[in-house]
Amino acid sequence: MAANHLLKEELHASVSDPVLDTMNFLNGITHRYPEAISFAPGRPYDGFFDVQEIFSHIRRYLDHLAESGHTPGEIRDAMFQYGPTSGQIRELIADSLRKDEDIDVAPEAIVVTVGCQEAMLLTLRALIANRDDVLLVASPCYVGITGAARLLDIELTAVEERADGLQCADVEAAIRSERARGRRPRALYVVPDHSNPSGVTLTLDARRELLELASREDILLLEDSPYRIVSPGPQVPTLKSLDRERRVVHLGSYSKTLFPGARVGFAVADQVVVDRDGNEGLLVDEITKLKSMVTVNTSALGQAVVGGMLLAADGRTADINVDTSRYYGDAMRAILQELDGAFPEPERTELGLRWNQPSGGFFLTMDVPFRADDSALERSAEEHGVIWTPMSYFYPQGGGANSIRLSISYLTRSEISDGVKRLAGFIRSEIAAQTPLRPTRKSTSC
Repeated sequence: MAANHLLKEELHASVSDPVLDTMNFLNGITHRYPEAISFAPGRPYDGFFDVQEIFSHIRRYLDHLAESGHTPGEIRDAMFQYGPTSGQIRELIADSLRKDEDIDVAPEAIVVTVGCQEAMLLTLRALIANRDDVLLVASPCYVGITGAARLLDIELTAVEERADGLQCADVEAAIRSERARGRRPRALYVVPDHSNPSGVTLTLDARRELLELASREDILLLEDSPYRIVSPGPQVPTLKSLDRERRVVHLGSYSKTLFPGARVGFAVADQVVVDRDGNEGLLVDEITKLKSMVTVNTSALGQAVVGGMLLAADGRTADINVDTSRYYGDAMRAILQELDGAFPEPERTELGLRWNQPSGGFFLTMDVPFRADDSALERSAEEHGVIWTPMSYFYPQGGGANSIRLSISYLTRSEISDGVKRLAGFIRSEIAAQTPLRPTRKSTSC
């Protein structure tokens, strides 16, 4: 080996994490088969974006600063300089949370982050102090949280998600089991609304039970709920709006609701932190300290665009997402109708197919009677022109071998219709390939 070559096994284990390899494989499939219809990406639909609006949003925010008494020099510095680590638009975010979600927190309890991913990473780093601290997650769960935990050498404890979401009894059993091993369950990461990847939404009763459990067992709930505002119909109250004991750290993002490319997220962390001398502060202050050593501050331009959008909506992002939520709701209904048409009862039961019916969000899941792995995905893309995501990617401790995730967010109605037809062809070919041929009976003579 050349003297200047590095050994991969001597790098941090996260660079060899299977999740990273699988996501790279999925991206590679998408690039190799550009004509395939893809149910894989969980990104917003491009049709809602207008480049010219970027400038009007920034102008509106700059006008807001001027109207608030900022001098031209201060406005210049706000745009060109690093800016406060905690963020420039915390007041606007607090106002929006109060109007949209009935979450009433002071701006000082918020830190503006580079997307929700940084909010997750920093919150985990602040909370998980040593190797005996445990983070609980649903199984399946969003790969962003498992990836962040892997980067930080945090061990996960997976709690199986049932058809209607996490069950408190299962979470409690996991907590007790970890304590019996001498470990400290620190927090539970949960996506309570239209979860990625399963699409499941927790009921109001389930949310209250989780809050009671968090209080009883002295853990925190890390709430990540990016799909609420872009889903049709009334939504169940957030965990944070129901939180009376500061048990919930609310992790937020404007990537689905306003502007993905701005990469603006936030964390609401109003938990009281007390040092050895009895001095009190907030968890958000500790998270902000960590951010100062990671990204220093969130892009001033990104905050200006989002700030301008919040001002235009008077903080009510739900109002400016009415058409968006209707579009995604129609897309979800469309794929469910197409699946019903492609695999009517009783055929779907005979074939061993089953899918859930989320009320919103971007995703649904389908169980299939064959191994839905990378090889099957390759065949699906190459031979049938349709791409999906293996659910095995989302199980931190194994599982999901016979399930796929379908995303509806990035497709038009006609693409969904065509994509389901292609998907049906793939599924039938896979089932036929593994069904043994019946032997032909030969005639015999007496």
